[in-house]
Amino acid sequence: MFFTTRTIAAAAAFFAASSVSAERIGKRCTGTISSLSDVSAAVACTTININPFTVTAGQTFDLELASGTTVNVLGDVTFGVSNWAGPLFQIAGTGVTFNGNGYTFNGQGASYWDGEGGNGGVTKPKFMKIKSSGVFKAPAGDAANSKSGGDPAGHNTDGFDVSASNLVIQNSVVMNQDDCLAINKGSNITFQNNKCSGGHGISIGSISSSVTVSSIKILNNAVSDSDNCLRIKMDADATSSTVSDVTYTGNTCSTIHKYGVLIDQSYPDTLGTPGTGVILSNVAFTSGNTVSVDSGADEVDVNCGSGACTGTWNWSGLTTTGGDAGKINYSGITGYPNSGTVTTAKTTTTTTKT
Repeated sequence: MFFTTRTIAAAAAFFAASSVSAERIGKRCTGTISSLSDVSAAVACTTININPFTVTAGQTFDLELASGTTVNVLGDVTFGVSNWAGPLFQIAGTGVTFNGNGYTFNGQGASYWDGEGGNGGVTKPKFMKIKSSGVFKAPAGDAANSKSGGDPAGHNTDGFDVSASNLVIQNSVVMNQDDCLAINKGSNITFQNNKCSGGHGISIGSISSSVTVSSIKILNNAVSDSDNCLRIKMDADATSSTVSDVTYTGNTCSTIHKYGVLIDQSYPDTLGTPGTGVILSNVAFTSGNTVSVDSGADEVDVNCGSGACTGTWNWSGLTTTGGDAGKINYSGITGYPNSGTVTTAKTTTTTTKT
């Protein structure tokens, strides 16, 4: 599935991507959707036109599409406000083309933002569940509102939560207070040409038990005004998990407040006592990655458990400036100025998951 819209906007909570459903054969016809009552008939066709309409509050706009379907958005779609789990929009299918044509899917996210996110406050629905790949523009609340007590209103608003394989996310804008991307499991995932601001940067993890993550490409993204830029976070108590073949190319990080590159096996602590149940291998910075952090922030920290980081990692394509060098406790890194020398990671612990 591939989305060509750039204005699916105003997420209430976050996006989730999961595995693709079984392939379904459709008819060569054109279905039109102007309300939820039109959906069941329209999805039998391999061409679907979506007219402007408002989705009833508390209901999912669910497209279970036939293989090879083309979807054309012909106007803005607005989702009614209700405090429920969601998702507001769900789409599944194989070989699907989604033409947004510059129109907006408006989840009215600001109606839910209260500065609490998933930690409390009102129930906030997930915006989208996508059983394949997507291209989105997804602003969240990086300003305060009347409900948030002066704090940024869109707390806990991950841009993309991914538990899927064979996925491409590109040309997106995410402004939030949590991860721009969080890959929890899956393989053959590419995150490219995206812009992230105000949050916790681009993350793999947190990685829990019995999880496999492999063949991840983080390409040509820009992260600014964020706590972290590029991060791999692994649960300290995780067991029987692997993360392998992670490649960073052409990423630019600026105004990073805490950690430029953070690889940490002590989550939810930060640079605490690392676990050994996630085997991490082949993390590469191939070319053109520039990371600029604030004064007092760490440029690079690597906190591996004993024997849990393996192989040789080529970091010749990473340049960092602006802050403290940080601490690297794994000797298998080559090509980076502070690599190859094991130092003791400083202890900075927290129990708040970020």
